[in-house]
Amino acid sequence: MVAPHPEPVHPSVRRWLLLVAGMIFAMVLLGGLTRLTESGLSMTEWRPLFGWLPPTSDEAWERLFGLYRQTPQYRQVFPDLTVGGFKAIFWLEYLHRLFGRLIGVVFLGGFVYLLLRRRLPRRLIPPLIALFVLGGLQGALGWYMVASGLIDRPSVSHYRLAAHLSLAMILYAWIVWTIARTGRPVEPAAAGGRLLPFAVYAAIAVTVVYGAFVAGLDAGKIYNTFPTMGGALVPLDYLRPGRGVAELVANPVAVQFNHRVLAIVTVLLILALWWQTRRQGGGPERRWANWLLAATLIQTGLGIATLLLFAPVWLAALHQAGAMLLVTAAVLHATARRRIRAD
Repeated sequence: MVAPHPEPVHPSVRRWLLLVAGMIFAMVLLGGLTRLTESGLSMTEWRPLFGWLPPTSDEAWERLFGLYRQTPQYRQVFPDLTVGGFKAIFWLEYLHRLFGRLIGVVFLGGFVYLLLRRRLPRRLIPPLIALFVLGGLQGALGWYMVASGLIDRPSVSHYRLAAHLSLAMILYAWIVWTIARTGRPVEPAAAGGRLLPFAVYAAIAVTVVYGAFVAGLDAGKIYNTFPTMGGALVPLDYLRPGRGVAELVANPVAVQFNHRVLAIVTVLLILALWWQTRRQGGGPERRWANWLLAATLIQTGLGIATLLLFAPVWLAALHQAGAMLLVTAAVLHATARRRIRAD
């Protein structure tokens, strides 16, 4: 039997959601660039209502630069930075925050328009409202992250960075899932049990979180060899004496090692899922299992290359884009298992 579909969806709803999803994808990459270029701490004020206005005079620039000179990043990392150099890092963070506001405007404007035109199915309204609220909280969480690098350290807390990235991934996955729910019903998928797919999705999520830890601790710039670390499979300083289990998320060496192990486990789980799906039939689930495996292999290659080349900005950004593509494939594979067409 064909899975029932409760309510048709107007094509304009799908186009709007695809636009928002693309903007969130770009926003995550832009956020990664601000971190990689040390631009994220250049804006020391959070002004949710009027922060979209850029400085337009020399006095305004001097005021902002004066605030930045009080930060640990200026004193410890860029003590020789001029106003011109400050402008270069400021504009990237400004664009990042402005683009976040633009996503909110596009989402809210499209939601209200489609609601007034009676094109939004009732079943989509509650999750879309929740998505908008969560998006607003993401802005607050972003400032909470930035604030951690303005007091006594020249970088943001890697815990807050991981929380900020994780919420962005949740928002993106949620909207991709919603887009998939606007498709047409198809024949039931031929998948087996739920344990292996759940393990795959969980492994991807934990690996992404550890990737954020690696980024926040600059752990990708140590032990730039593969597969060994310092000539050993397990580095000698994996657990420093007297630090306890906190080392697993606080020690850059342990964080990098854990990220490597999680990535390998994820690859093996996805290979197993791909093989299971291949043996049990075709359909959309098999197609998305192929894409999931391809995205995983590409992401793994990007991760190894980023490590071996000492994390150049362009390659680290590609690695983050690979994570987004992997999450996309995982969500669409999950929707295929729910018998909802995702194309």
